[in-house]
Amino acid sequence: MARLLSVNVGLPRDIQWLGRTVRTAIFKEPVAGRVFASRLNLAGDGQADLAGHGGEQRAVMVYQLESYRYWENYLQRPDLRYGHFGENLTVEGLADTEVCVGDRFRIGSAIFEASQPRVTCYKVGLRLNHPQMPSLMVAHRRPGFYFRVIQEGEVGAGDPIEKIAEGPESLTVADIDSLLYSSEHPVEMLQRALRVSALSPGWKASFQALLGAAGKGSISGNPGLSAPMAPLSWAGFKALRVIASKQESEGVRSFEFAAADGSSLPSWIAGQHIALKLHPGSLSPAVLRMYSLCGAPDTGTFRIAVKNEGGIGSRYVTEQLQVGDLVEASAPRGTFTLEPGATPVVLLSAGIGITPILAMLYSIARADEDSSREVWWIHSARNGAQHSFANEGRQLIKRLKHASVCNLYTSPTLQDRLGTDYDLSGRLDTSLLRQLRVPADADFYLCGPPGFLANARAMLKSLRADSLKVHTEIFGPVPPLQPGVVSSSVPRPHLPEGNQGAGPAVTFIRSGLTAKWDARFKSVLELAEACSVPVRWSCRTGVCHNCESGLVDGTLRYAPEPLDPPAAGTALICCAQPTSDLQLDL
Repeated sequence: MARLLSVNVGLPRDIQWLGRTVRTAIFKEPVAGRVFASRLNLAGDGQADLAGHGGEQRAVMVYQLESYRYWENYLQRPDLRYGHFGENLTVEGLADTEVCVGDRFRIGSAIFEASQPRVTCYKVGLRLNHPQMPSLMVAHRRPGFYFRVIQEGEVGAGDPIEKIAEGPESLTVADIDSLLYSSEHPVEMLQRALRVSALSPGWKASFQALLGAAGKGSISGNPGLSAPMAPLSWAGFKALRVIASKQESEGVRSFEFAAADGSSLPSWIAGQHIALKLHPGSLSPAVLRMYSLCGAPDTGTFRIAVKNEGGIGSRYVTEQLQVGDLVEASAPRGTFTLEPGATPVVLLSAGIGITPILAMLYSIARADEDSSREVWWIHSARNGAQHSFANEGRQLIKRLKHASVCNLYTSPTLQDRLGTDYDLSGRLDTSLLRQLRVPADADFYLCGPPGFLANARAMLKSLRADSLKVHTEIFGPVPPLQPGVVSSSVPRPHLPEGNQGAGPAVTFIRSGLTAKWDARFKSVLELAEACSVPVRWSCRTGVCHNCESGLVDGTLRYAPEPLDPPAAGTALICCAQPTSDLQLDL
């Protein structure tokens, strides 16, 4: 019979790691006597990162003696002790290849249910001083798993472990783990996993995303771990010619592009953007900038609108780019895209944030002939002089059968006509959303300045909108994700300290920075961190896909190889090194 060998607990503490302060509870130590298992954790135990650990679904972490022995041999580590893998219960038996999600066990006076595999995380690598551990544990089918506490009670070392119920579908912890993190996602197994009621909601959402992508006939990359991106029409950059240009408002000018060879440009998905490689001067290096597409997605041309912010890119485009000029452009890309269907849509935009929203309105207007889809559009501008695409937007709204629109001017002038040019004076607030009867179960699409986005997200949270249905487009760098890292002031992006490298040039487009690769960095992620470029990561070994970033141009190699390769046109920067100049959507 399986038995409990050790009960291990630990509270969050701050440690130093790679020049950062990290708060973690990965350091668990065995405790004597009996310990109370409550619904959320063991007595004396805690979690620092509640987004990835702890809570009802992940109350108790389990790891096996057999896995300890395996790693002792594989890693040549005779120093491993109970609790070393961050587990609360070290057990004999209960192998990941034998325990099924939904299995229930009696230990002492408590009853537990297997709810999900361990969430892959860099901290187990930190604890063992072996950065590749998150990848190794998945690849070797030894992740460990979490218990949900079904009946609270006391447990202690030496307690027998009695299996009292079997989970449905007979999917083991290792099966579930591989189904998400490997490159194999069989539809039949996804369907079975979704029938396991004990499986935690987060894992179910990932499997539902994988199943949905399979239903569309395309699984490029891993939609269960990162937002799906449509296939790119071409790699790198392609020559486009400016065929039209128009002043849309104070400081904002639109540009329409056609293929330089006269061919029709491909259709794209409303909300996508392109990267432009610009050459402001013959002696100046090229600069890369991202611009949302703002026309109809199927005209055979591309249209963007650029606000002159005074920077080298926007100033060159709005002041020097002329009809007939050639530019280099990437294929349309991005994950801020309008989902098809009949779900109500709420579009919230401000200033130049109107650009992707306008494309969404074009897309909805085309589909609206046979659709009853409801649309709410709230746009905020300073005044009429700075209201881009005002007439075009009004004409689009007239084409929609079930649309409500509200134009807000924060500082209307005497020339602006209330009820004609704009509907209300002031800023977006929760009372307005309630007044317009915006449905909380809608799909929300937000685009605008950082302050507008922060306020809008807070309002939608107060309305209890589903966070998974709130989609945000950010023109600058994306917010960082660094689990456990204690927040501190972050400087603006800059070249790394010390001698500059002599390798390929790595351009972080959103951050407006290009740095030379140097072999002292183990990955593009480490170079980005040395440059204070905002980045997202968790496992740092190519498993979780949190670091997945747009690869606009260039080539790279992986070490280690990702367990599930990213989609074409993207890169897992945590385990990638450049083999040519790179342009990244970061």
